[in-house]
Amino acid sequence: MSNLVPRKLFFTRGVGVHKEELRSYELALRDAGVERCNLVTVSSILPPRCKIVSRKEGEKLLESGSITFVVQARIASNEPHRLVATSIGCAIPTDKNAYGYLSEHHSYGETEKSAGDYAEDLAAAMLASTLGIEFDESQSWDERRQVFKISNKIVNTRNITQTAIVKGRVWHTVVALAVFVL
Repeated sequence: MSNLVPRKLFFTRGVGVHKEELRSYELALRDAGVERCNLVTVSSILPPRCKIVSRKEGEKLLESGSITFVVQARIASNEPHRLVATSIGCAIPTDKNAYGYLSEHHSYGETEKSAGDYAEDLAAAMLASTLGIEFDESQSWDERRQVFKISNKIVNTRNITQTAIVKGRVWHTVVALAVFVL
């Protein structure tokens, strides 16, 4: 059996609202454009040379019913006025032959910016950890260049984040996904 190494990746997000929690999840996946796939959650390595494409381009590459690998952050609540957030952070080394890292984060009461920043910090820290490098987010951030420096290597970060405030007593599910395409 050959290795399945994704060559492309896209980021997406969605919100679903329904009286049933499972239906709210399905609606969130529909909003994210991946409801027609059989999603398989995988851990967090971004393969070397994996091209990040737009959601629009990525959705065109999906086939209905296909086994689709994702890194997924998901959270749901039916508590009125509850703020829910999910985020996928991504740490990408400038060396295209090195692997990157994806982190998933879900929380209550966190703004989109706060959740997104946290997910990016987490991805950079976890990438450093897998490389056996000491890493302090506050010391490694280059404010001027807006990049992390890990052991003198530049690492770009990004995130996709989804938030929602629960209205009424119906389920609100939010998802953020990194979708791999083989």
